[in-house]
Amino acid sequence: MASEDTQVDRSDILSHLMSKDGQQPRDEPEIAANIGQQLQHMGLTTWSISIHRRLRDALVRLSPQSVLEVGASIGHRTAWLLDAFEREQRPKNLTLVEQGAKFGVILHRLVTRYDALNWIDIVVGEPLQLAADHAAWSIATTISTELSETKFQSAYDAIIIDGPSPQRAELVKTYLPMLSPNGVLFTKEPDMPTGDVDPEDEQGMALVNGFNAWMDLIRETQVSHHVAFMPLFGGTLVAWLPVS
Repeated sequence: MASEDTQVDRSDILSHLMSKDGQQPRDEPEIAANIGQQLQHMGLTTWSISIHRRLRDALVRLSPQSVLEVGASIGHRTAWLLDAFEREQRPKNLTLVEQGAKFGVILHRLVTRYDALNWIDIVVGEPLQLAADHAAWSIATTISTELSETKFQSAYDAIIIDGPSPQRAELVKTYLPMLSPNGVLFTKEPDMPTGDVDPEDEQGMALVNGFNAWMDLIRETQVSHHVAFMPLFGGTLVAWLPVS
């Protein structure tokens, strides 16, 4: 964690990290803006500029050595990060997780454009299954050292989680154990169901069940983590930091 944060009480670190950094540019990076237009043409969504700005500000302050982005899509948020890392201290490793193989190819082009292949890993696969495989590998290596290596680092100083709202809580719960002792996990609060939902409406009920799981997650993790919420235009940025 950046040295300026060592003077901040641990319970206040997240609010400090997620405060606005007036020294960072407000405009969306050009490459990110172009990718955002591609997302619109493809009918895909992304986080708002306000959320991306504040996430960027937090990562610059945190100055992580290892970063994991789950749900990288075609690299819109990644481009925000790479733009910041060109101006600020970059991590030693950035791991990008994306379920779609075609999107993985697009991410490879983006990483190549930034000449970052030597410090960025792209992992293609279903995020929950990849995390389960990593957990199984971690347990197995306590018994045998002759197993093939996992696709992940042992721990990350920053983890960014994106994915469908109904799965957001499960993704956070699954990847929280991969935080380093002073690491921070960031995500956007999932969409909240509105109005009465017909029990026969599968998508609507998935949203309801996903948000209920989210509320359970917040309640359960407040025992082991500091949790902070930053309401912004386009949603709420949420962060977790281990209590100790």
